[in-house]
Amino acid sequence: MVLRTVLIIVFGLLLKQAFGQDTKDETRLARIQFKELRYDFGDIKQGDKVSHTFEFTNSGNTPLVISEVKTTCGCTAPYWPREPIQPGASDKIEISFNSAGKSGKQHKVITVISNAATSPDKLSIVTNVMLPSG
Repeated sequence: MVLRTVLIIVFGLLLKQAFGQDTKDETRLARIQFKELRYDFGDIKQGDKVSHTFEFTNSGNTPLVISEVKTTCGCTAPYWPREPIQPGASDKIEISFNSAGKSGKQHKVITVISNAATSPDKLSIVTNVMLPSG
């Protein structure tokens, strides 16, 4: 009886191994490779509007599709390509930050949602917003 149970379990595991494998082929995925993940604007004056461009390359084997770019507040606005980025091609995500009403150190996280193997990817911008003197 024990041998029969062991054989059933082994047979079940072999079937799972043969037919139940994850169909996700890691070699056939888009891969987003950023030149940098963080940008520091340094000191800026309250009310300044600044922007930075995050450059990336699709280092994968299938077209990269960015479905959404989320920010942590309304003071940060993203602009990203809506068309698929072919393997080997490069593009950019532009992030604008409006410091109106902000003061002190600011750290904003940008979440990039795509069909890349690493999705979601995180970018960040930091700055120190200086109050007007006087």
